[in-house]
Amino acid sequence: MKVNWGTGIVIAFGLFMTFILYFVFKVQSDSQYDHEMVTEEYYKKELGFQQQLDKSQHAYDLKEKLTVTSQNGGILISFPKTFDYTKIKGKVSFYRPSNQKLDFEKTISLSSSNLLIPKTDLVGGRWDITIDWEYEGVGYLNKQQVNL
Repeated sequence: MKVNWGTGIVIAFGLFMTFILYFVFKVQSDSQYDHEMVTEEYYKKELGFQQQLDKSQHAYDLKEKLTVTSQNGGILISFPKTFDYTKIKGKVSFYRPSNQKLDFEKTISLSSSNLLIPKTDLVGGRWDITIDWEYEGVGYLNKQQVNL
């Protein structure tokens, strides 16, 4: 059977579509390519957005700011020294944009004005850290990105 140029173009299109569909199905079915880029219950979380803005403003207005630093032992979160650390309550959320399975939260329990998150709890790469804390009835919210 002789193949003319029209038949060759149809065969080439068919092979190209098969090639593309193979990769689409491979990426959809392989867990290696499963990267969740949003948090769970995203819309529920966004309903309290005005409260987050108020807390962020309170944190911005502080004379002595909360600091987050990366050290050899882990991540050190330093609360303002002018505050009584026994009255600080809240949580620290660690969000990993590339892998939802690595996300975790820690409750703030202080024995000094510093909180150390050990490096053994963290893997290398980018972390989005959200510190939602309260002191004497006033809420504060600090967000920072850290690369390990």
